[in-house]
Amino acid sequence: MKRLTLIAAAALAAVAAHAADEPARAATAPAIVEAVQMPAWVERDGVRVPLAPGMTLQSNDDLRTGANARLLVKLAEGSAVKLGENAQLKLANVQVRKDNVFASTMNVLAGAFRYTTDVLAKARRREVSISVATVTAGIRGTDLWGKAAPDRDIVCLIEGRIEVTREGDPAVTMDQPLSFFIAPRGRPALPVQPVSPDQLKQWAEETEIADGRGAARRGGRWKVVLASGESENELLRVYQDVRAAGYAAELDPKRVQGRRVYDVRIAQLPSRAEADALAASLSGRFGVSAPRVTQ
Repeated sequence: MKRLTLIAAAALAAVAAHAADEPARAATAPAIVEAVQMPAWVERDGVRVPLAPGMTLQSNDDLRTGANARLLVKLAEGSAVKLGENAQLKLANVQVRKDNVFASTMNVLAGAFRYTTDVLAKARRREVSISVATVTAGIRGTDLWGKAAPDRDIVCLIEGRIEVTREGDPAVTMDQPLSFFIAPRGRPALPVQPVSPDQLKQWAEETEIADGRGAARRGGRWKVVLASGESENELLRVYQDVRAAGYAAELDPKRVQGRRVYDVRIAQLPSRAEADALAASLSGRFGVSAPRVTQ
């Protein structure tokens, strides 16, 4: 059996298993990818793989986003973690312990993030700590935004209460909603101060997945076919190049009029508009010349 046939068969089997097991995995996984505006990757055990909706995450996973990318991860206790572009988040620990307490330690090494707890999750037992480069926030809050920038680290409390610490500075308790803390690199932290509505809006947009940007979401039924045909070497090259660039391409083998053909595709787009946007963004790149949208 030829190389691409083997890869395609494995890819198709993986897609089928993914679809069949998704509800069970989502119910038991400590963290799962809910939506992704590519390019984005997970690095695990030295291997980098493009992120796709429905992927389960585990302790020590290193999540990264590229230019103009966004990522939405749902945690087992009901909270959501969002990442902006050019971000890096290390899931140092993410688990549901035997005592039914959700425990997580997350390290934001670059870029913007947001941690939000929904109404039902507020009553659940959890121990969550988030480090934004040099600053650590012990979470009692239910809505928190932060950013690890080259010259400073920012933590903005939108709702709830957090304890903020940085080596060399006194610990700070933030219990006033809509306030923020800035720690310039190499200088003492600034006093906590209120955040203006305009500034909060600007920061929030850095981590939100906006409509019409080509984001894939769990359960999406639209697909973008990037390349199609019988040329195994050509299609394998497109598949590899697209995945290396952080886009979760799949190989789908099929028979057309008795011949075996292959589609290189990206699935789980939630609407025709999102699929069209993704197709337009990839056209002319990574060997993708004429992408088409389908269900």
